[in-house]
Parts: sequence; structure tokens; C-alpha cells
Amino acid sequence: MDEKFLEQASNLEQARRDEALRLFRERAPGGPGRADCEDCGENIPPARRVAAPSAIRCIACQTTFERIRK
Repeated sequence: MDEKFLEQASNLEQARRDEALRLFRERAPGGPGRADCEDCGENIPPARRVAAPSAIRCIACQTTFERIRK
């Protein structure tokens, strides 16, 4: 195979790996939460962020997420 092709494939694989790790770290239990909801983009109220520091969704979106997941 062409060396340039292999380098491009390697770079793409590394970029995907980096993105997967970033998402894992962001969503890992106990990991840092977010100020804005991942689903709707609205601000997650400070009280929720204090009660659930790793929250990535507002209460409404989290409720919907849990209903769909079941």
C-alpha cells in the first residue's frame, strides 16, 4: 500500500480514538458534568449541577432519555 495512504489511515484512526476517549471522559460516572444540556442545549440549573455534578442533561431531557432507554 501507498505510504501516504497508511499515514492518512493512521491519522484518522488516532482522531477517532481521541474523540472516543474525550466522550468517555466527559460522560463517565463521576466525571465532569456540563453547564448546558447535551440534548436540548438549555442551561442546567445550578441546583441540579450541585446535586448531580456529573449531569449532562437537564431534568426534562434526562427523564425522556431514561424512558426511551427502558
